[in-house]
Amino acid sequence: MAMKKLLDAADAEIEAAVARADAILLRGLLYLINGDEEAASIPQSTSDADFRGPLPTIVDPEHVALLRRKTVEFLESYRDAGAPNLPVATDRLNRAMDLALGVQIPEDERPMWIEQMGLDPMARSFQWDSAYPEPTEAQKQGFLVVVIGAGMGGLNSAMQLKKAGIPFVVIEKNGGVGGTWHENRYPGARVDTPSRNYFHTFATEYPCPGSYCPQSVNQSYFDWVADKFELRKNIAFSTEVKSVVWDEDAHIYDITAEGPDGQKCWRANAVISCVGFLNRPNLPKIAGAESYKGQIIHTARWPDKPDLAGKRVAVIGSGATSYQMVPEVLKLVGDDGHLSLFQRTPSWCFEMPGYLKSFSPEVMWLDRNLPFMANFSRLQVSWVVSPAVLLRLIEIDPNYKHPHARSEINKLTRDAAIATMTRMMPGRPDLVEKMTPESPPFSSRPILIDSDNNIYNALMQDNVELVTDGIETITPNGITTVGGKERLFDIIVYATGFKANDFLWPIDLRGRGGKSIGELWEKDGARAYLGTMIPGFPNFFMIYGPNMNPFLNGLGVVEMEELSTRFALRCIGTLIRQNRHSVDVEESAYNRFNEELDRLEANKIYADHRVTNYYKNDFGRSAVNCPFDIRLLWKWWRDPADAEGISKISDPLIRPYIGQDLRVE
Repeated sequence: MAMKKLLDAADAEIEAAVARADAILLRGLLYLINGDEEAASIPQSTSDADFRGPLPTIVDPEHVALLRRKTVEFLESYRDAGAPNLPVATDRLNRAMDLALGVQIPEDERPMWIEQMGLDPMARSFQWDSAYPEPTEAQKQGFLVVVIGAGMGGLNSAMQLKKAGIPFVVIEKNGGVGGTWHENRYPGARVDTPSRNYFHTFATEYPCPGSYCPQSVNQSYFDWVADKFELRKNIAFSTEVKSVVWDEDAHIYDITAEGPDGQKCWRANAVISCVGFLNRPNLPKIAGAESYKGQIIHTARWPDKPDLAGKRVAVIGSGATSYQMVPEVLKLVGDDGHLSLFQRTPSWCFEMPGYLKSFSPEVMWLDRNLPFMANFSRLQVSWVVSPAVLLRLIEIDPNYKHPHARSEINKLTRDAAIATMTRMMPGRPDLVEKMTPESPPFSSRPILIDSDNNIYNALMQDNVELVTDGIETITPNGITTVGGKERLFDIIVYATGFKANDFLWPIDLRGRGGKSIGELWEKDGARAYLGTMIPGFPNFFMIYGPNMNPFLNGLGVVEMEELSTRFALRCIGTLIRQNRHSVDVEESAYNRFNEELDRLEANKIYADHRVTNYYKNDFGRSAVNCPFDIRLLWKWWRDPADAEGISKISDPLIRPYIGQDLRVE
């Protein structure tokens, strides 16, 4: 039976829901709601360790029962009182957070975690306030912002611009919102970061149906954002930006795009690029592909309901997309079909029990009916991926010597991953050997797998073959590997990823003096200041730009985009209210930032000499991953100017303030 809303729920339904709650979260919630000292005094223990280490928990049956009984009693009385809105008890919030996590949050970073909870849905949004007094309507209407892309970052930028009353238009190459989730619809597509913090901070009200949601849920969420904030009327769909050129005399960007009705042009005071870097398919150049008589599919261009039943299917590629997809494609192929996985380099996989499961109705009921439950659940899953937990996993220990690991914890992680392989592929040491990477864990994208339905299970099936011989050519009827063996296929699937290092490509971006972005980046690939600004390209901001992929540096892509968007809009807000024309980053600041980035990156495991994936560009460095601790980025992105536009220096090296690293004209 479906769970009812609180006002209509019987006692038995409340009890059934609370029975699914995490006891340590209840400890913090009860203290926040009513200052329950008895609940606060309940001791904790630690869970069994996985690759993240042991985590605080409460498992003593008597303590768990007490916390749940107290929660039931509160909900019943709260229901009987009509379930009024409860204000946040700010005097108890800090301790309540610590009780829910089982750790004491350092006070200098607590504001970041309070933001992360979403208690104030607009805490990470740009707002006119005492620090940024609202300009006149004429000032706002005289300023146009063009946003490129209507995915996660573009929708967030659009929402904030609309709430601030700043004119804007979003240019989106696809026919709908969602960005990568609109494009990537292959079987098995889902997030590999916790879904509770994959939704924006402003969206804690959106029902989160699982720990790691599939493509369909993510697409539905982005549609919800577009509809809730009425953003579609400001989006030019099926329109692709071709050029963005700065007019120095007018302090304007000339933007040219191609749409359904031909060429369209805009003149914008500022541009926010939200194109991401996983949006242009990487089509492998394989000899003979043009002669193939069957169907070739790239995973980013998956057709609606392709007929795979009984077919011979080849999958080329062995990254996250491939490993997610193969078990699901195998179901579509069926017992009468056959699947061959062509793998050049295996990827490390980490077991995540329940990875494919949805939340129970009771858990979702608690999110909606137990005050602050969704906020505390978001805090909990965010803390689990905090830099305090994860950053140590990617650090190289220069004194540790091992042929396949770069630190003691890296070696333990490797051993655990191989043990998982061995357990899931019993009696197949040949497969374990082929699926064990030469490079250390975390030198490539770590892949989360379900305990029962995963790539290892799929490889154990009789109608699946793992091919590690190199591909020599595609023939009219199949694929020939090095050595001359031809395998026949009806369908070939390219799971070969994206042109991840070609940031902003193929847009022709030109800044001051007509300088192209290619000229700036010709030395060693894409770079930026704070991943957001580039010298000589005033009023141009990138969301999820170079070196801003959150690879185990704390939190996730949503937070990186929210923080950089707020920074960009505060820069734009300063221009509007001060009647200024442009904001740019000093070239010396750009160089200082990237020198520090290179210094930190040299000590990261993804800089290992064996790395051959998109974590390393053609120049031997990562233009993708972020080596900075998210806590530091949060401070840097916080506020480029105070109420008077006067600079404040908070860091001797990176000074992201107007009048320091930033120049306003």
